[in-house]
Amino acid sequence: MLLATIALIAGLALLVWSADRFVDGSASVARHFGMPPLLIGMVIVGFGTSAPEMVVSALAAVQGNPGIALGNAYGSNITNIALILGVTALISPIAVHSQVLRKELPILTLVTVLAAWQLMDGAISRFDAVVLLAVFAGLMTWTVVQGMRKRDDALGQELGQELEVTAMPVRRAIFWVIAGLVLLIASSRVLVWAAVTIARAFGVSDLVIGLTVVAVGTSLPELASSIIAARKKEHDIALGNILGSNLFNTLAVVGIAGTIHPMSVGPDEYDRDMLVMAGVTLSLFVFGFGFRGPGRINRIEGGILLAMYVGYTTFLISTQFGPS
Repeated sequence: MLLATIALIAGLALLVWSADRFVDGSASVARHFGMPPLLIGMVIVGFGTSAPEMVVSALAAVQGNPGIALGNAYGSNITNIALILGVTALISPIAVHSQVLRKELPILTLVTVLAAWQLMDGAISRFDAVVLLAVFAGLMTWTVVQGMRKRDDALGQELGQELEVTAMPVRRAIFWVIAGLVLLIASSRVLVWAAVTIARAFGVSDLVIGLTVVAVGTSLPELASSIIAARKKEHDIALGNILGSNLFNTLAVVGIAGTIHPMSVGPDEYDRDMLVMAGVTLSLFVFGFGFRGPGRINRIEGGILLAMYVGYTTFLISTQFGPS
């Protein structure tokens, strides 16, 4: 048990660090080859910050722990919106200037509806997973087209300035792409083993471990980047990180894991976890879209999101350790 706890902490720390190195290296390589900043932010950085969820969920599915795979993806979505955006908005209210992000807000809402519909029968089959991956491929194609058309978009301008600060020589960038990916896989294997061991020791389901400890751990890159962006007043980067990550989680992470190992959950998990994910996504759409102008998530709305996360997590823990 002690070894598993140490492995969990070490695995999370290495996972976050290697993901950060992977993102920096990938962004620098893309910059060297002339990719527009907006595309780097929405595709390269979006993929990189979701790499922990992808690798952890894929390995969990391979090892026959689909609960961790599904809980990690949906729990990360809840954490990203309710915890990370809630904290970020409390630090600095988030103004949404990017037209691309305003288009992604309703898309994320529709994708969440698709995920909820697929889970109504209590399972993610391989066919469901293939559908998710096909939608993901279509959205990535649309994102590339939009990114090429919106070179002067507010998000692109913010990302261009950020990339100039974090630029590195191309050889070093390629090294960190490779090394970061190897460390991501290694740390993910350690993390999944530790999470399963701890879950069994406490009699907690794999799904709950995935929704809480693993979800928060794999969301730490988004938390760090969003808080840093908010302190720099780069609000579109802060929101773009979350929107991109949640689209990757819902479509690619669940799609890859479901292709490897079909996943099933009970009705309680659907009524609780999926509805919470849908609820926080809908609240983000209402808060941030801006029907008559630029959207804005103020401190009060950030506090509401954070309260939703605290309430959900408290309820989740109480159902596992409360009186039966």
